[in-house]
Amino acid sequence: MLKHQPDSPHFNSNPRLILASSSVYRHELLARLQIPFESRVPDIDETARHGEIPEATALRLAQQKAEAIAKQLTSSAADFAENALIIGSDQVATLNGIHIGKPGDHASALKQLQLMRGKEVVFHTALCLLDTRSGAQPAVQLRNVQTVVRFRDLPDAELDAYLRIEQPYDCAGSAKNEALGISILASIQSDDPTALTGLPLIALTDMLRKAGVQFYR
Repeated sequence: MLKHQPDSPHFNSNPRLILASSSVYRHELLARLQIPFESRVPDIDETARHGEIPEATALRLAQQKAEAIAKQLTSSAADFAENALIIGSDQVATLNGIHIGKPGDHASALKQLQLMRGKEVVFHTALCLLDTRSGAQPAVQLRNVQTVVRFRDLPDAELDAYLRIEQPYDCAGSAKNEALGISILASIQSDDPTALTGLPLIALTDMLRKAGVQFYR
C-alpha cells in the first residue's frame, strides 16, 4: 500500500481517499490534487465479457476495482471501510471496434503501431467513485471519458526506434502521450487532457466535490 501525504495540512477533515490502482501514472495524476490518499491494488479479472461494448467494459471494471478495495477493507480486522472514498479507473482502447490492449513486449507493440498508423483509436477511460460512508449500500458515481487519438502514418523503422527508446509495453496502444509517445500522434480530441494518461482529473474533481471533498481552505 502506498500513501501520498502532501505538505499542506488543509485537508485533514476530508474523507479517507483510496486509489484502487497499482498504476504509477494514475498515482502521479492523483497527486496533482494535493490531497492525502492511499494506493491499493485491486485483485479482479479484467477480461472483457462476450458481446460487451468497450464503454461498458471500462465502466464495469472501474467499479469492480473500487468494490474490490472496499471488500479488502471490510475483511481486514486491522482496517475499516467506513468514511472512505474509493477511486477506480479502467481504460479500454479500440480500433474499429477491436480491443487494443497492453502489448507487453516489443514485437506486440510494433504490430499494434503498424495496425494503428494513420488511423483513429478511441480510448474509453472510465471512472468510479465509491462512497462507503452511505452505509450498507455505498453510493456510486460513474463516468466514461472518451478520447479520440489519430496516429501518424510512420514507417516501420521509425516506429521500431521509438519503441526501443520509450518501451511503452505497459500502455494500451503503445503510446505514452505524456512522454515521447506524443511524437507518433497526429491529434488528440478529448474534454479531459488527463483521461488518456489513465485518470480523468476534470471528471474526478467534479465527483469529489459532489462527495463533499474540499480542495481549498
